[in-house]
Amino acid sequence: MTSAPGDALGDRLMGLARVTAELIQATTADAVTKIVVEHSAAAVGATIASLSLRVEPDEVRLAGLWGGMDGDAETYASYPLSTSTPATDVIRSRRRLVLVGREEILRAYPDLPRIDRGERSILALPLNTASGTLGAIGLSFPGQRQFEAAELDFLDILADSCAQALLRIQAEDRATDRQAQLSFLAEASAELASSLDYESTLARVAQLAVPTFADWCAIDLVKDNRLRRLAVAHVDPAKVEFAHELAERYPSDPDSGAGAWQVMRTGRSELIAQITDEMLVAAARDEEHLRIARELTLHSAITVPLIARGRTIGVISWVRAESQIRYSQDDVDFAEELARRAAVSIDNSDLHSQTLAVSVRLQHAVLPLALPVLEGCEVAAYYSASGRTGVGGDFYDVLALPGGRVALFVGDVMGRGVEAAAAMAQMRASVRAYLAVDPQPDGVLSKLDLMMAAYGEDQLVTLVYLLADPSTDTLLVANAGHPAPSLLRADRSVAQLPSADGGPLGIPAGARQHHRVAFCPGDTVLLFTDGLIERRTEDIDAGRARLTGALDALAEEGLDTALGRLVALVRDETQDDDVAAVALRRLA
Repeated sequence: MTSAPGDALGDRLMGLARVTAELIQATTADAVTKIVVEHSAAAVGATIASLSLRVEPDEVRLAGLWGGMDGDAETYASYPLSTSTPATDVIRSRRRLVLVGREEILRAYPDLPRIDRGERSILALPLNTASGTLGAIGLSFPGQRQFEAAELDFLDILADSCAQALLRIQAEDRATDRQAQLSFLAEASAELASSLDYESTLARVAQLAVPTFADWCAIDLVKDNRLRRLAVAHVDPAKVEFAHELAERYPSDPDSGAGAWQVMRTGRSELIAQITDEMLVAAARDEEHLRIARELTLHSAITVPLIARGRTIGVISWVRAESQIRYSQDDVDFAEELARRAAVSIDNSDLHSQTLAVSVRLQHAVLPLALPVLEGCEVAAYYSASGRTGVGGDFYDVLALPGGRVALFVGDVMGRGVEAAAAMAQMRASVRAYLAVDPQPDGVLSKLDLMMAAYGEDQLVTLVYLLADPSTDTLLVANAGHPAPSLLRADRSVAQLPSADGGPLGIPAGARQHHRVAFCPGDTVLLFTDGLIERRTEDIDAGRARLTGALDALAEEGLDTALGRLVALVRDETQDDDVAAVALRRLA
């Protein structure tokens, strides 16, 4: 017995919902790639799926391919963004591309390889973020595939979830790398400051650099107008003696226009992002030197000056070889920082400020790109990160749903720093995924409870979720341990929506429920986090009363301006806490 078309669509949507949930849990870019190219293809019936990522401003790399023909992976391993392909076109335009049938594909891409595969349909989805487009998902289907609007909307959510997962992982990787660099910088500075025997401490610094920052690290100081190799370290300790012998046999050329002596003369760092064979040939003294250089598999290098009282006294060289990692200008900045702080331990406040910057970037990376334009309603949002001791986990979103309904939520992940911000990103993506399947508030919160229980989430998370339906003049409200929203009626009276029926997510006190509240033209509802109303010197009821007294500010023209004014009236500017608020107004 064959399933009805509606059943087939429902199955595909449920499959996409599962894929989106998997993306929330992905912890590596490889895991995201596997989920996108294999699981999403199976969910929607595609026979070919690909994930292409923008690795440089003008370069695209094929991260994963499922179901393609022999040679496809090699053809698109890396190619210019200017190439005319579905992936590059959606990356440039930031818009979804749908091509139904071979003729339509031929008209758009007459030079596309292997177009003779027969009748097909192509769907390409951009991975859009606030800061740009990370890449594209490509799906290819046999025959002339007609896509229903609900399926396309869900595929857009899949692409958004993929982009947010990649952003989260990239930010976490940057935070991990930066934390490792900062730890190395602190330990190296402490080593240098712990002894007057600079030779032994510099040797220790070289050892600390491997493998955190380099496969090779060498430190040379000037003595008697020569560069003397003071210390060298390698990921393979057996190669250290060989490195010393190589430096003795082929010392740096004082007249060279590149390398250690050039850095000595200019006092400026040198970055070789990718060491090519042509560079090795040009630098080799003889055939034996070239053979050895090639065997070392040198990949990328940084040389920075050691400057004391304005005088260059030596250089530190960092080389990537076996790891095949390419250095960037950010790495040069870090290496220069170590050189400048060679005799000083890192300051704790500096470590904090740099870690905080990473957390802020992560948190802002997963805030909504823009609020939707709503029919019959006006929406505004306010967000301010913690200013001093670390970024917290406040999050929010607003989504336009079919039939003029609007879903909006505000939540708070307890804690601070990168871990809290990463958990916030996961929770926001989870809510979006579950409400795309069924937006009923009690169901969404129940699914979040199950997710946290299944995956052993140990974060404490509160959330309030509203579903507004202008066609019935109602709000459905479900609350998991979060401050209750406030409602400003059209007649300027104020009502507090029902408080939490249960505990935070993952620890409900019984079945989740939602409440029905009238939401008429001219009414405005406000969702917020506790940072808006809390003050150290008063209890929470005083903060709630202060908000109630100021809520009339939301009646002003221009909801964005009105919300900003309300926050300024209510919040404690000295309070070290995040503030997130979302206001939804029914237009009269």
